[in-house]
Amino acid sequence: MEKILITGGTGFLGRELGLKLKEKYKVFLAGRNNTQNMWAERYTSCAVLPLDVSNIESVRDVVNETKPDIIIHAAATKFVDISEKQPFEAVDINVTGSQNVARIAIDKGVKTVIGISTDKAAPPVRNTYALTKALMERMFCTLNGKTSTKFACVRFGNIAWSSGSVLPIWKKMMDETGVIGTTGPEMRRYIIRVSEAADIVIACMNNIEQLQGHVLTRDMKAAQIEDVLKVWVKHKGGKYEKIEGRPGERVDEYLVGDSEREYTTEVKFGSEVYYVTSMNTKSAKPVQKSLSSITSEKLSEKEILAILEDMPRTI
Repeated sequence: MEKILITGGTGFLGRELGLKLKEKYKVFLAGRNNTQNMWAERYTSCAVLPLDVSNIESVRDVVNETKPDIIIHAAATKFVDISEKQPFEAVDINVTGSQNVARIAIDKGVKTVIGISTDKAAPPVRNTYALTKALMERMFCTLNGKTSTKFACVRFGNIAWSSGSVLPIWKKMMDETGVIGTTGPEMRRYIIRVSEAADIVIACMNNIEQLQGHVLTRDMKAAQIEDVLKVWVKHKGGKYEKIEGRPGERVDEYLVGDSEREYTTEVKFGSEVYYVTSMNTKSAKPVQKSLSSITSEKLSEKEILAILEDMPRTI
């Protein structure tokens, strides 16, 4: 049985991946929050280890112990506002941490490394967090081919109910005051369920021979934040109000930016259409338009409500 190590694996996405993969693989979830680690072990029944990716010796210790065939690198500082205020933290985890994972993976002969990225990394990049994830993408994809370790990345939008994302923040506000403060009701965001995000990662893993050295994404539905708030108030009560914006935010998100179109190819795995972006090699059949929350299909009220009601046991 092949072994998979998921860095940041005791987080929201990592736990879902553990549940989906544990029947076929020996899965190790690793993270630096030991309280979360203990809960993830009970929730998933996967093996759990402490790991701080910013410390290369911690990465080396965990890889030596687990001897993974595949690393899914999900560990990240992912908050836009914190990354603007604390850029050292964002660089330490998202850049140096990714570098540490890559170096140890190459040194130990890990077969495959998949980096978890974000729509914010697609151009035009607007903030420090996005820059660090874009650099991780370029690092991993450029490293591919230098050794026997295969590297690839995946991009997706906001995972509904993930730790620290907007929905649990809104719920906390509602529980405390009955009023949701929103920094950007005019903003449009991709919103997907955690199971959908995990499936994109698994698709990348299962098609690594074709996808190595590339970034994989899939078109997703988006919603204007105010439309999500209106559905919340209509079905869950309370009210919302505009509050001061956060530094680094942009109105729309992109899965494939305008400057990436000529480097991006549409492919199909099974019945699903995906988009594969190269860092430096132009596509023989480039896509004709970028993928953005401006033009993507919008979530219906029914779909938004289903997402709002799909709150996990823990967030």
